[in-house]
Amino acid sequence: MEALKLDKVVKQYGDKTAVNEINLKVEPGEIYGLLGANGAGKTTTMRMVLGLIYPDGGNILYNGKPYSNELQHLMGYLPEERGLYPKVKVSEQIIYLGKLRGMTTADADKSLRYWLDRFEVPEYYNKRIEELSKGNQQKMGFVAAVIHKPQFLILDEAFSGLDPVNVELLKDTVKELRDQGTSILFSTHRMEHVEELCRNITILHRSNTVVQGDIREIKKGYPREEVLLRTAGDVSGLAQIPGVRGVQLTERGYVLSIGELAAAQRILQHALGQSEVEHFEIKEPTLNQIFIRAVGESNE
Repeated sequence: MEALKLDKVVKQYGDKTAVNEINLKVEPGEIYGLLGANGAGKTTTMRMVLGLIYPDGGNILYNGKPYSNELQHLMGYLPEERGLYPKVKVSEQIIYLGKLRGMTTADADKSLRYWLDRFEVPEYYNKRIEELSKGNQQKMGFVAAVIHKPQFLILDEAFSGLDPVNVELLKDTVKELRDQGTSILFSTHRMEHVEELCRNITILHRSNTVVQGDIREIKKGYPREEVLLRTAGDVSGLAQIPGVRGVQLTERGYVLSIGELAAAQRILQHALGQSEVEHFEIKEPTLNQIFIRAVGESNE
């Protein structure tokens, strides 16, 4: 049984449809990517999943059951707009938030200390939020979302404002939660994070689903249009090869745009005739390219 299932869910505000019959399924221990440009319907969808607003049509099921107040203790949410009070101590507000989720003071305190140790910042226990850097405020927001060990976790731009080291730390933590069985609905504009963390995705555009499914299967439906070539010496005449649409010289070689897959072998043979080939790759489309194409096509 799916941990989370949305079946033809609709949300309207007057004559504006914010979400139009979205369907998706999140399995236990899965990170599911929910993507879309600003205004596509992502935040509205997440708020409906959280029970903050109610759908005007369709159903949302949690382990096969409809929403109930008891679910509040099983859900965690890290919103894009951070909501911790700047002048209140980390310990005071996060323990309080844990108690709102049904924890005892002692359990909330123990969980908070665990997470502060996990992020190597135990000294933040008595600091006010405003005393922390933006990135560390972000980490405290994450702790507030997971303090009560939620079964369902909603992450909206979880890594924004973090330096590369802390991005990796938080990604590892999200993976650990997934491996422990947490079902995670993950929304971000950083497609490389989606490719690393998610197996299945939904791309929304103007309230509608435009792409959905397993990322690997989705990529098979898009042509390979880019070749990476690195050689020991210069190679001339690449732009004149039939099927080559463009050639870009980079610090590490050439990036060629192709109009047909057969052009890739012609590029390889041409390069071998002039130099030693150190690297040759027919690149699969990135999720970023698929996103741009899907949203662009839906505008036509």
